[in-house]
Amino acid sequence: MKISLWRRSYTVMTTFCLLGLTAASRPEMSADVELRVGIVQRFGDNPKQQLQIEPTKGDRLRVEFLKGNQQQTLVTANPIKLEVSMQPLAQPKIEEQVVLGTYRTYEIAEDSAQKFRAQGIEVEIAQPERWQVWAKRDVYNTPLLRRLLLESVRATNNKMAYVDTKVLQQVPEVSWIVDGKRYSRDRLEISSSKNLIRVNQGNKPGNARLYPGRIELQPNAYGTYTLVNEVPLETYLRGVVPYEIGTTAPKAALEVQAIIARTYALRNLRRFAIDEYQLCADTHCQVYYGLSGVTTATDRAIVATRSMVLTYKNELIDALYSSTTGGVTASFSDVWNGEDRPYLQPVVDAPGNIWNLATQNLADEKNFQQFIKLNKGFNESEWDVFRWRRESKIEDIAKGLQKFLKVKKSPYANFQTIKSMKIVERSRSGRILKLAVDTDIGTFYLHKDEVRSAFFAPVSTLFYLEPLSKLDKDKLDESKSDNDKSDKSKSDKSKSDNDKSNKDKLDKSKSDKDKSDNNESDNDKSELWGYAFIGGGLGHGVGLSQTGAQNLAKLGWSSAKILEFYYPQTQIKVLNNTIKLETN
Repeated sequence: MKISLWRRSYTVMTTFCLLGLTAASRPEMSADVELRVGIVQRFGDNPKQQLQIEPTKGDRLRVEFLKGNQQQTLVTANPIKLEVSMQPLAQPKIEEQVVLGTYRTYEIAEDSAQKFRAQGIEVEIAQPERWQVWAKRDVYNTPLLRRLLLESVRATNNKMAYVDTKVLQQVPEVSWIVDGKRYSRDRLEISSSKNLIRVNQGNKPGNARLYPGRIELQPNAYGTYTLVNEVPLETYLRGVVPYEIGTTAPKAALEVQAIIARTYALRNLRRFAIDEYQLCADTHCQVYYGLSGVTTATDRAIVATRSMVLTYKNELIDALYSSTTGGVTASFSDVWNGEDRPYLQPVVDAPGNIWNLATQNLADEKNFQQFIKLNKGFNESEWDVFRWRRESKIEDIAKGLQKFLKVKKSPYANFQTIKSMKIVERSRSGRILKLAVDTDIGTFYLHKDEVRSAFFAPVSTLFYLEPLSKLDKDKLDESKSDNDKSDKSKSDKSKSDNDKSNKDKLDKSKSDKDKSDNNESDNDKSELWGYAFIGGGLGHGVGLSQTGAQNLAKLGWSSAKILEFYYPQTQIKVLNNTIKLETN
C-alpha cells in the first residue's frame, strides 16, 4: 500500500508494528514484509557528494514531493541528479544532545541503553559515525535538563558521558534537477513502473546499483539526509545473499545464508528507529547492494527457503554470523555485554574431533597458543584469514589507541608512550575479554570487542601478543627475506608455513619465562619495536561461519544440519503469527 509523504507518522507506525505486543496488531508474518533500508545513510556529509537516480531502459521515474500542503508529481525518462549545498542560517543555531556512551557495535550500545532505561533514563540509539546512546532529545529538551542529567550520570561514575554541542552557521540543503528544472525539498519519493531504479553514487556508469521497490530521500538525526529503499523482504534477500556469502557457494550454504539473513533482518528492525528506517546496507547490518549481483543459484536458495526463519523456543534467534571464526565460535558474552544466548556457545569449527574445549579450555594461555598453532582439519583451514600474523610498530599502535580513546572521551587519550601491553583475561573460546595497556600516564583496559576498534592490525579478538624488540624485528626480517628468495614460486599456503617457521625460530630464542608470563619480554623496554598480533579469524566469530558453512556443504551436510551445528537447540520454522520477533 502506498503511503503519501504527508502521512509519514503513519508510515513509521506501520513500519514498526512488527515490534508490537499483540499478534492481532501486526501483519501476517507469512506475508512478504516490506523493509526500509538506508542505502545511503548520510548524504550531505560531503557537500561535493552527488547522487544520480536513473530509470531502467524504457521506463520512467515518478517523482513525488510536497509543495506547500499539496503533493506534486513529476514524471521523467531522464536521470535525476541529487546535490547538496551549504546554506547559511540567518541566526546561528545550537544543536546538542547528551551522549551517554560511544560504542563499536549496536549490540553493546543496546545493552548499555537497556541499563540506562533501568535507571529511569529515557534514551535512543544513534549512529552519527560510531554507535552512541543519547538521552532522548524530546525529553531532555532544555539546556538545564541536559546538564542536570549529565551531572547525575557522572555521579554514578560514568566518566564517558558528555554534552555534544554544535553551533551551526550553515546547514546542508538538498536539491534535484528534473528535465532541467531545479527543486528543493527535504523529502522526496521516487518510484517506477517496473519497480526498478538505478542509484549511482559516483556518477560513473559502472558504479550504478539496481534497486527494487521505491526510493525515498528523508532527513536524519544528524542534520544530513538518508536515501531509503522500500523493498519486500524476499526481494531484499536477493540483494543480500550474493554479497554476503558469494554466488559460487554450495547450494546448502546458500540456503543457510538465506535463512539466517531473513532471520537477522526481522530480528533487527529497531536499529535505526531514530532515523525512521530499519536496516543499513553495510556490515553494521547485512551487506545489501540491490539486484545487480543476483544469480540463478542465489535466487533458487531464497525461493527454496521462502519464509523460513531460525527460532529458539518459538522466538527469532539473534542470528549473528561472521566471515571466519578462526577455528572456534564465540559465545555472545565473549564479544558483547548482555545475557548469553543458549544457542550461541563455543563450538570447535571442524567436521571432526580436533579439540576438546571441556578438557582444553582456551581461557588458558598455553592451551590457546597451542590451538592457534593448529592449521589443519578445520572447516576454514584453506581460507587466507584462518591464521594470520600481523606486526605493528609501537608508534603506530599508540596513534591508533589515541584516536580510539579520543572518540570515547577517555582521560587516557593524552598518553604519549606505551610501556607494555598484556592480555589479562580470555574467554573459554579464547577471545580476549580484557587487555591491559601500560602507558606513561597509567594503565587502562580494553574489553571484548573494543580490542578490534583500538588496534588496526587484528581482525578478530582471537589472538595473542608477541613483543618485538628491534633485535627480534631485524632477525625476523632477515629470515623472511631469505625465505622469500627461496620460495618465490611457492603457493600462499607454503608462505604461511614459512611464517610459522620464522615464528618458531624467534620462539626458540626466548626464555622459558617469556613463554609462561603471557608475552612479557626480558628485552630492555627502550628497545621495544612493537608487537606481533598472532591469531585467526575475521570478524566477531559469534554464530555461523560463512567460510565454515561452505566447507560443511561441500562435505554433503544439509542446510538444516549446518544450522544445528552453529546454532544448537534451534529450529527452522515458517514465519507465522505465533513466532515472537523481539526480546526487548
